[in-house]
Amino acid sequence: MSKARLMPSPICLVENVNESLSACKDAIEFLSRINEPVVVVSVVGLYRTGKSYLMNRLAGQQSGFALGNTIESKTKGIWMWCVPHPCKEGHTLVLLDTEGLGDVAKGDSKNDGWIFCLAVLLSSTLVYNSHGTIDNTALEKLHYVAELAENIKIRSTEVADEEEEEDSKFVQFFPSFTWVVKDFTLELVIEGKRVTEDEYLEFALQLKKGVSRKINDYNLPRECIKRYFPSRKCFVFPFPVTSQEDMTRLEILQDQDLAQQFLEVTGHFCDNMFVNSAVKRLKGGHIVTGQLLGRLVEIYVDTINSGEVPCLDNAVVVLANLENQAAVQEALKVYRRGMEEVKNTLPISIEYLTCEHQKFSRLAISEFTKRSFKDEKMEYLKKLEEAVYMCYVDLLEENQMASERKCRDLLKNLFSDMNKRLQDGEYSQSGGYELYKRDRDAIVKQYRREPNKGVRAEAVLEEFLKERKPEANSILCMDNKLTENEKQMKKEKEKAALLEQKFKEEEEKRIEMERMKETEKVRHEDMVKQMQEKFNKELEQQQQEMNRATESKLKEWEEMLKRGFKEKAENLEGEIKKLNNEKECSSGGAIFKDYVMPLLSPLVEMVPNLLMQRSMLKSLKMGLKH
Repeated sequence: MSKARLMPSPICLVENVNESLSACKDAIEFLSRINEPVVVVSVVGLYRTGKSYLMNRLAGQQSGFALGNTIESKTKGIWMWCVPHPCKEGHTLVLLDTEGLGDVAKGDSKNDGWIFCLAVLLSSTLVYNSHGTIDNTALEKLHYVAELAENIKIRSTEVADEEEEEDSKFVQFFPSFTWVVKDFTLELVIEGKRVTEDEYLEFALQLKKGVSRKINDYNLPRECIKRYFPSRKCFVFPFPVTSQEDMTRLEILQDQDLAQQFLEVTGHFCDNMFVNSAVKRLKGGHIVTGQLLGRLVEIYVDTINSGEVPCLDNAVVVLANLENQAAVQEALKVYRRGMEEVKNTLPISIEYLTCEHQKFSRLAISEFTKRSFKDEKMEYLKKLEEAVYMCYVDLLEENQMASERKCRDLLKNLFSDMNKRLQDGEYSQSGGYELYKRDRDAIVKQYRREPNKGVRAEAVLEEFLKERKPEANSILCMDNKLTENEKQMKKEKEKAALLEQKFKEEEEKRIEMERMKETEKVRHEDMVKQMQEKFNKELEQQQQEMNRATESKLKEWEEMLKRGFKEKAENLEGEIKKLNNEKECSSGGAIFKDYVMPLLSPLVEMVPNLLMQRSMLKSLKMGLKH
């Protein structure tokens, strides 16, 4: 069940006190618990234009966001209401109601500009609310759109060589735009022909020809709306009620008290928002969850408060670092949880251990790829692999130690009777060596028949027999029945047996190393496959981002040609060409093969190398000890 179901009413997301913005901790904490994708609808507009009523209807409620019934702006800062998305299972609808722009009590238009800017940066659909008609006065009041190029950067200034061209790329990353006109009383008729609401908006956004300052001022907000937003929609609402008194108490009126046409338009508006509002994405196409949205709010508010201009690239880099660190930890938890169960069964065979390592590391990489993004240098994937490898190597050592303990205990128990005979002097007589050798060989056979001894079975046996070699030589020397020649033959046999045991130990190590190498090879192939799929998905998201921008610019280009704006059409042609070139440059598997694969390849040798290093260190320590 979505955490959004626990939000019964709106809470403040960004507080605006004395023209100073701050992210509200309670709201950020609430968002941090939403791990599903979010669809973010923001509403902006002049104060006292009924913005909050629309947002309440989107939330499926009669009340919630404060409507107010005086000339005072009720919503200060940005308020948030998270509800389960009515059409998209597993998604949360985040509604953002901004304070009214142009509030006479504030007197700081820059503060209004930042509120508008935040609404654009955070939403996947931006609703602009006004009343009356879409005329030049209404568009002049939307001067905040023309200020977006000053208030938002796509790239950091160190990277952007051509800052003046940045605003042409806003269309790739900005939300869709919906203009809601309240209290509309005109007929939707242009030049004697009935038009749709969308056609009415496009007619109002038409540019005038000319180069005078007055014409430039007239065209600027229209150009910005066309240039910045990938899609545009319009809804015109009639008066909801007939009396002024009822207008002040919309929050308590029932549907039967409202005009039927007003209810119909409200229904169409809500349906359109539910169906067509897209999931919020970062630059590059990464899907935003509630958790990411909260971090995004903090990043942008902190940037604004520092006096800097919010930058899309910088925000993505900061978020990517935070998310990728979290992705490594979450993926590592998946691996550790799975291997903890394995740890409780030690000692186990190397086949079973490598099989489980392969299974849970695959799950860990899968968990990592779900959450990580923009890990272009595979920096965080390497961190995950190194952490997984260290856990695996530690587990291999623990498995060896568990095997060693079990084998030594087993040998100790098996040799207990023989030790008693040794103490009783049964082997210190003529023929004692043959008796000792027969008993010892029988115990070795019994030891090898015992199951589940683990990976150190032969090595421990070899060490154990080596430790008892002086004992065997002593018994052999006391056996007076043997001739010197027979003694020599016995010694040679003893030496050969030890050499054979040494060979078995080395073979055991070789097989273990080969199995691990084969496991890592299979794991590496699986990791490459998962990263290829992730790479292709991210590439597809970027292509969709560019396609959306290209489609928007093509429509604008056709309109400019149709209306005779030749120079503007030529500029758009250049922008479209650049977008197409970017699409070609970013497409194809060659990038993955030539750039990503070399970064992944060294990882496959990591475990064997680590084991070799630890083995050499262990041998060195043992040598120093002796």
